[in-house]
Amino acid sequence: MKTKWVLILMLFNSGFLAAQDPNFYIFLAFGQSNMEGHARYEAQDTLVNERFQVMSAVDCPEFGRTMGEWYPARSPLCRCKTGLTPTDYFGRTLIKNLPDSIKVGVINVSVGGCKIEFFDKENYSSYIAESPDWLKNMAKEYDNNPYGRLVEMAQLAQKDGVIKGILLHQGESNTGDKSWPGKVRDVYDNLLSELNLDPKETPLLAGEMVSAEQGGKCASMNAIVGTLPELIPNAHIISSEDCEAVEDGLHFSAEGYRKLGRRYAYQMLLLLD
Repeated sequence: MKTKWVLILMLFNSGFLAAQDPNFYIFLAFGQSNMEGHARYEAQDTLVNERFQVMSAVDCPEFGRTMGEWYPARSPLCRCKTGLTPTDYFGRTLIKNLPDSIKVGVINVSVGGCKIEFFDKENYSSYIAESPDWLKNMAKEYDNNPYGRLVEMAQLAQKDGVIKGILLHQGESNTGDKSWPGKVRDVYDNLLSELNLDPKETPLLAGEMVSAEQGGKCASMNAIVGTLPELIPNAHIISSEDCEAVEDGLHFSAEGYRKLGRRYAYQMLLLLD
């Protein structure tokens, strides 16, 4: 009997019995500039319910954030100098519509201008090596392994809560690439494998590029994005229709991000229900 209690105490001290809160819903987010956040956040975007948290994927001393720690999800939610993203109003909308007992956490690892190959577990290093200096500089913030950083942060987060889904907004840099859905599937499958996630319980929510009616320069990519559910049964496409864009035809305005983020949330609420 004494030996039994000694073993239990050892397990507790080693962290194996650490409490994981089933009411802490965690979501991973990755992509390029529209997931990173291109629009400047405003005062209204810095007011947030404490039930909505962000795990910082990089050190942000100017915001008092340390990599791997949870903080109230005030913009910016990606890196220190990024802007408003779909994850901002995704989280806000979830906690507004979920019971008060539920907390929501997001982890956002994104880099503007990157192709989906940036998150390729096997070939990310060669992709980064051939990239322009501006992208290399952003990759350095993730120790030149963005996929690895996302997995690292997700594994930390799993000690605190339960991963409920993955958000993606990427494709502008792969416009016209019909092999893109297969590349996304590979990233998704790798994440599920490394994090021991059930594909039936882990939806992938993929947002469309700026729409043609908003002058989207990459709107043709939306047809390719729309084929994702053919390869990933639990993939769901988030429409960008009527989401306001800015003049460059590539990025959403702040209001566009808010609307797109809410749409990610509405889809997730249906799946959670």
